Amino acid sequence: MKFGIVARRDKKAALKLAYRVYDFLKVSGYDVCVDSDTHRHLPEFQEADVCPLEDFDVDFIIVIGGDGTILRVEHRTKREIPILGINMGTLGFLTEVEPHEAFFALSKLIEGDYHIDERIKLRTYLNGENTVPDALNEVAILTGIPGKIIHLRYYIEGGLADEIRADGLIVSTPTGSTGYSMSAGGPFVDPRLDVVVIAPLAPIALSSRPMIIPSYSTIDVRNLALEREIILAIDGQFYTYLKPETEITIKLSPRRTKFVRFTDEVYPKYTARLKNRF
Repeated sequence: MKFGIVARRDKKAALKLAYRVYDFLKVSGYDVCVDSDTHRHLPEFQEADVCPLEDFDVDFIIVIGGDGTILRVEHRTKREIPILGINMGTLGFLTEVEPHEAFFALSKLIEGDYHIDERIKLRTYLNGENTVPDALNEVAILTGIPGKIIHLRYYIEGGLADEIRADGLIVSTPTGSTGYSMSAGGPFVDPRLDVVVIAPLAPIALSSRPMIIPSYSTIDVRNLALEREIILAIDGQFYTYLKPETEITIKLSPRRTKFVRFTDEVYPKYTARLKNRF
């Protein structure tokens, strides 16, 4: 069994815990690969055990950080490697355990006392080509000029769903329903459901409301304000400007994100964290 370790780089406590996890696994006789960015911020790791995140070839990745760190891992790894998240973020919706539970969780993982939770992802095509990362949380189509609205029309399975003038449009997975989509008025969606949330961002028309559709749906988005660039943002990790005439298509990705879980508990875990957030 081989483990990868990635830590939040801007928090000393996360880096220190990453080293303790590393030491625990090495002493226990396991091969460990440490993310090179983590090593750059804490050089105590043995250089022979350091490699770029893109080259991780491990059985599990231990992520010490918050949701942003997990999303960074998802965007940069090439395989569907199960992730055990140890919360060193603000809320940590994607993480599984708190820091004081880290070594108990590692022992359970080593003993095989866990299950894998698979989450859907979204794939974005620009003019028919997939050149951007898959989204675990959301695909956001945003105005390229703050304070200036964009005029979008979007279709579901080829049928016109809505035409909006707004700050943007968010297409979210259930995993991302507690993030940007919820801030835009979208609902909390049980992560066990295979659905997609479409949420207009600050629309002018009150009739433009969030909707939930089957995950297998094809969503086509067209920019009707051809004089204005738009921004494509994926999971808050990847951003790119798009030409006004770019045709955007969003579909269910063939890839999934895998998380190590120790219980099937959704409630009150998620609802409690939502209350803490708001």
